Formats: sequence, C-alpha cells, structure tokens
Amino acid sequence: MSIPESTGAPAAVASGQHHAGLRIIAIYEIVKTVCLVLVAMAAFHLDRQQNFEQLVHWLEHLSLADSNSLRWKLVGLLQDFGPSRFVAVGVVALGYAVLFGIEGIGLWRGKYWAEWFTVIATGSLIPLELYETLHRFGWLKLATLVGNVAIVVYLVRVALQTRAARHASKPHTS
Repeated sequence: MSIPESTGAPAAVASGQHHAGLRIIAIYEIVKTVCLVLVAMAAFHLDRQQNFEQLVHWLEHLSLADSNSLRWKLVGLLQDFGPSRFVAVGVVALGYAVLFGIEGIGLWRGKYWAEWFTVIATGSLIPLELYETLHRFGWLKLATLVGNVAIVVYLVRVALQTRAARHASKPHTS
C-alpha cells in the first residue's frame, strides 16, 4: 500500500535525509555557544582591576622561551585594552552565544525557521570573514570561511527542499 503525497510523506523523506547534517551543524553551534559563554565569564571576571592585574602579572612572569615576543605583545595589548573594556567583550560574547544557541537548538529540533535563521546569521558574517582572510591570511580564518560557506550552501539546499516538500504535501485547490 502506498502513502499518498498529501499525507506529508515527501516532507518526512526530506527531513530524514538531512537529519544528520542538521544535527552536526546544531552541535557546532552549541559548541560555539559554550565557548562564548566561557569567554563572557572570563571577560566579566577580568573586569575587576585586581583580577586583571593578576593576569598581567602572571603573563609577565610566565616562562615561555620560544614565544617571549608573543607574551609581551599580549601583555601590551591587555594593558592598552584595560579592565573596563572587558564588560563590553562579555556582553558581545553573550549576545553571540544567544544567537548561536537559538540556531543550534532550532536546528537540533529540526525547525524550518532555524534553517533560514542560520543561513541569514552565518551568511551575514561571510563578507567580514572573507575580508579578514584576504587581509590577514591564516589557515584557521580560511577554514572558518570555507566551513561557513559550506553551512550556508547546505542549509539553503535543505530549506528549499523542505519548502518544496511542504508545498507538494499540501492539497491543491483549483
């Protein structure tokens, strides 16, 4: 016995085909969320002058034979940055954590809106990532750019197939 198309079978098939890919992207988004929450916690912790000074002191006395210049650049950067700016870093990190968390949970639950939400949010950062990769090349920047382009292309394909399947499963009235 075959299932008529009007029962939603095409949507179920399309959903099943992309379930694993959506789960992988969801896990990636959740990992980014956790990392950003940790960054925010560290930033809020460094907002206190005493904690900030302890970090700078620790870095100044850290024994890193091969990366001495890197250590001093980091100490200088932190001193220029100052403890008061870490609140802004924490707030921005939490904002992005919320965004990535919404994407991850929506994709994990297979929500159609989450596919487009992730496409828009991830796609909006691609021009900046492209500029950064071309301006100051780094393999990690290139990998991030390529990964995000792949995610956007994949999710657009999934969302369009899901839309077509939903449209095909609705009864047509003339």
